[in-house]
Amino acid sequence: MRDLVRQNEVRQNKRFFLLASLAALGLRLFLVLRFPGIVDDSRLYANIAENWLQHGIYGVTNSGVIMPTLSRLPGYPAFLAAIFAVFGIENFRAVLLVQVLFDLATCFLIADLARRMLGARAAQAAFLLAAVCPFLANYAATALTETLEIFFTALALDLAIRGLGIGEAGNSASRRMMTWLACGLSVGAGILLRPDGGILLAAIGSYLLWLLVRSLRARRGETRTGETSQGETRQGETRLPPRMILWAGVLLTIGATAPLVPWTLRNLDNLHRFEPLAPRYANDSDEPLMPGFNRWAKSWTAEYVSVEDIYWNVPGELINVTALPNRAFDSSQQRDETAELFADYNRDHDITPEIDARFAALAAERIHAAPLRYYVWLPALRIADMWLRPRTELFPSDPRWWQFNDDARWLALSLGFGLLNLFYVALAGAGLWRARAFFGIGLFVLFLLLRSVFLGTLENPEPRYTLECYPVVIFLASALFCPKSPQYDLPNCEYRLCQSASVDLVKRSNALKIKLEQYGLGVAQLRPISSPGISVILCFLGEDKSDFYAFVCIRSFPCVLVYERSLCWRSAYLLCKS
Repeated sequence: MRDLVRQNEVRQNKRFFLLASLAALGLRLFLVLRFPGIVDDSRLYANIAENWLQHGIYGVTNSGVIMPTLSRLPGYPAFLAAIFAVFGIENFRAVLLVQVLFDLATCFLIADLARRMLGARAAQAAFLLAAVCPFLANYAATALTETLEIFFTALALDLAIRGLGIGEAGNSASRRMMTWLACGLSVGAGILLRPDGGILLAAIGSYLLWLLVRSLRARRGETRTGETSQGETRQGETRLPPRMILWAGVLLTIGATAPLVPWTLRNLDNLHRFEPLAPRYANDSDEPLMPGFNRWAKSWTAEYVSVEDIYWNVPGELINVTALPNRAFDSSQQRDETAELFADYNRDHDITPEIDARFAALAAERIHAAPLRYYVWLPALRIADMWLRPRTELFPSDPRWWQFNDDARWLALSLGFGLLNLFYVALAGAGLWRARAFFGIGLFVLFLLLRSVFLGTLENPEPRYTLECYPVVIFLASALFCPKSPQYDLPNCEYRLCQSASVDLVKRSNALKIKLEQYGLGVAQLRPISSPGISVILCFLGEDKSDFYAFVCIRSFPCVLVYERSLCWRSAYLLCKS
């Protein structure tokens, strides 16, 4: 029945969604045609997909020989292989066009997320912000994992909100459990694309654990006082029983980890290595690691410019000590030692074990001299850079935009993108403050915090790594367009109050009145009706579902409770029969 509600909402606003969808499609097609992004990683993924499709080997071509690999998870190569099988090998144009469709679907998922938690007006705002967002559109036109990863992130969050019962009045327990399984599978699909997709699993799992602790503490309190507290404990919250939360966590974990089982078994069988994800530095078994160099780079890297100037060039290309910022040296002696290391590396453009050990010693010296810089200040700067930098890395813009020596149009693009990114982030911050009391908002905050902290540990602060957070950014920004009061999921509260056969109708009605008055919802009307067999009817009032909610509370002698500001009846939907 709620599907009918959604259809009515879309029908009432079909012109808006049609125009916004056309704008979204036009922006993305323009980028696909004018600025298609086919980078080195794109060709590596395509090579794996081609070998997998044509030779049945998940591997990379090295000197004409196909070598099995575990450096990349199989999600994106599988996607490319499916596209290549239909449209031809290395048909990147088809890949980008399919990604455009995924990105449009992401816009609808973000809008649905806002609709469930914040209302119809917020859903429209969220859809428009996602549709015209050039950062999402830019990566839809690039053959990388970001677009699919963002899609599955938005899908998993939308399913998690449904599983919590937000915007899902009258859902059965079995249907909620299936929703949690689907949520886990969405998270698993994201992990198959990028290993850091597991951060979303940690965020949702941690939030469920917090709900479980709250529920158990509330149950112990009720046992001590001898009173039963039902219904909502904060704005928009319907308390979930501990058993349901536990099952939700189990199904979430099963769904998220099951897709990784074939990949793990393949690595054990073919490469004799237990690797359920991908190596930390995306290297194969025969490729040397550079732990000393990586630790040294993390002891001074704070922005994306250093990634382009130094980090990506090692090994294989020349690096210049003059490209290092002043913070890379604590003394003139350390500068001389670094210059000598660079000179030794530049002879063969390779990090030998001896050179890597010298970089490790230099890193240890710097960390010992300033541990807070290494563990706190530099990670904070990397996080800020990834969040606030102009997202122009896929355009031919100068990454050192602040020097104002770039071509005029690319400088204008950098400044414009920088201001637009700040606009989105500022809207999200203001929306978070407005929606801070809404049930479920903690899940989004937890995801942002966990992902940001993780990104601060990386040596290569690339702005694209925060794009997976943009569904949450846009959702929070849309909260500025929602009513100040959340849309309470009161049908569940009312229906549970009707379940107790030992309490007569008058006591049930009074209990519900008290619950409503606690949240500033006055009972506007109370009158008996006679329609045996019906348990609950939910009536939607107002133009945007912000001023609604009526209940038909029927058991042995039914009554109607109507509350909230508006008494303009729009429609009534039968939710459940006895």
